[in-house]
Amino acid sequence: MKKLFGTDGIRGVAGQAPLDPTTIYAIGRALAQTLKDAARGPRVLLGMDTRESSESIAATLTAGLLDGGATVESAGVITTPAIAHLAHTHRFAAGVVISASHNPWQDNGIKLFGPDGFKLPDATELAIEEEIFRQLESSTDAGQRRTLGAAPEVNEADRAEYTRFLLAAVPGLSLDNRTIVIDCANGAASAVAPQLFAGLGGNVIVTHAGPDGRNINQGCGALHPEVVAAEVLKHRASVGITFDGDADRALFADENGKVVNGDAVLLLAARDLAERGLLAQQTVVATTMSNMGLEAALGRAGIKMLRAPVGDKYVLEQMLATGATLGGEQSGHVIFAGQSTTGDGLLTALLVLDIMHRAGRSLAELTADLKTFPQVIVNVKVREKKPLDSIPTVAKAIAEADAALAGSGRVVIRYSGTEALARVMIEAEDGAAMNHHANAIAEAIRAELGT
Repeated sequence: MKKLFGTDGIRGVAGQAPLDPTTIYAIGRALAQTLKDAARGPRVLLGMDTRESSESIAATLTAGLLDGGATVESAGVITTPAIAHLAHTHRFAAGVVISASHNPWQDNGIKLFGPDGFKLPDATELAIEEEIFRQLESSTDAGQRRTLGAAPEVNEADRAEYTRFLLAAVPGLSLDNRTIVIDCANGAASAVAPQLFAGLGGNVIVTHAGPDGRNINQGCGALHPEVVAAEVLKHRASVGITFDGDADRALFADENGKVVNGDAVLLLAARDLAERGLLAQQTVVATTMSNMGLEAALGRAGIKMLRAPVGDKYVLEQMLATGATLGGEQSGHVIFAGQSTTGDGLLTALLVLDIMHRAGRSLAELTADLKTFPQVIVNVKVREKKPLDSIPTVAKAIAEADAALAGSGRVVIRYSGTEALARVMIEAEDGAAMNHHANAIAEAIRAELGT
């Protein structure tokens, strides 16, 4: 059982364990020690988002990596999928991203990618974690003093190379003189998106691209898609695109100001790929959180939908196991196999724009037949992640909801892999019953495990 790694790396409050200097240094040394056994040698590529703490974490992590025998190159502020792509393209032993994605600025995290550009498998993360604890047990004052070093010099060419890769995925793309709104979430997309979308033959309005270290995800970005939706209406734009802090996911707003989530993106992308004979196995991999309406719409197009646990790494695992070429999450992580090894918000944005361009249709038209069931998600802050089926009051509330909604809804209860939260998701034809059972389960969890 992993203690440090969640579904998306190691995450926490910057300055507090496991993101205190001592542990960060140990993470660097542990990664370098693990990579010493790798055939390609311990060259590590480092990138980060725009959080206030990212540079100091980078310096501390670099010190640990160097002391462990690795060499480190930095791409500076750049998106998470860019590091995955560059690590694979240039055969680094690992790619490391300092980011807490959609979390508030006080949090940060460390994400790891292998030389193939994929997130590390659970077994590898567990081995690294065991080495981290060994490093912590044997840490010395001399080693800790190295945490005051500086991060390596930034290679500015990395962003340009990544931009070229993205544009090569959509040859001939044109915005057709449309106005589009881009929300960079004051995060890593701010360093890439403005240049990426320039020159595509449209009017590009860029918002929330002025990071100050503390405004990442704050009232903007993929956590608040209603913001870009309002901007679309204000500017009478054709589409709005909004990213999270490290730009590994994207959400959209159509020309009517309606938010278009990852489920809708999967639908329009699946149908486009199927029409061109590029949807392997006629299958899409979604997650337990994807709406039943998506499954129905895909079924009408002769496309099968599989469900994976929440987390884009688990979506990818099922894609690789089944040979599927498209998968993703309702939250906007979408993986196009063969083009990316992880969710990539900028790539997703370009591909959606390309589908609109080739089809000559608006985003609203392309997603008009997606009829979703009402769905509610209640988040409960918890002090520990105890198995919910072992708590009688919680198990009873879940069983009652399952029985009441049998055949007309779904109940999905899970712990967040990146935060101290229990997520209660209920989907049902009857909105009143949906809200009643969601609140009943949430209250039972809150009473037993709440902070």
